[in-house]
Amino acid sequence: MTFFARLFGTQEDPREQWRPLWHRVVEEARDPDWYRMCGVADTLEGRFDMVTLVLSLAILRMETDEDLAPHTALLTELFVEDMEGQLREAGIGDPTVGKKIGNLMSSMGGRLGAYRTALAAEDRVALADALKRNVTMSQEDEAEALAERMIRLHKRLARTEASQLRAGEFAA
Repeated sequence: MTFFARLFGTQEDPREQWRPLWHRVVEEARDPDWYRMCGVADTLEGRFDMVTLVLSLAILRMETDEDLAPHTALLTELFVEDMEGQLREAGIGDPTVGKKIGNLMSSMGGRLGAYRTALAAEDRVALADALKRNVTMSQEDEAEALAERMIRLHKRLARTEASQLRAGEFAA
């Protein structure tokens, strides 16, 4: 979307159709049970890790549907927009924001690959190992519990219809 299109409202931002899903991803990542029951550290880093974990699961779900797959970039752009805003709010200056966003995206890509591989093979050990590497844990021995809950959410998302996902709803 160009600057003038946004300024004059001549074109709808295509990311807006994915904002409900983005909000649901953040809501799920903030669920206290991830922190209380699964050992994720309730810190800025732990919360970021959970947003990327849930976002990864949403993207993996979208990749399984030929109508949704092309839109993963739009959902990722909402993530970047939000993270950029968070960094600026935290006082990170303009020269550094781009580099930090690049690092965040690189981290996100690595996590997505590790989670994709372990979930596809339903390899709980590999998933727990990936989580130990990629999630800030307050109790590292809880990685297996985190992996189990992640698998349950992955299966819920697999049962979620495309229209529900777009609306920011996850199947029960």
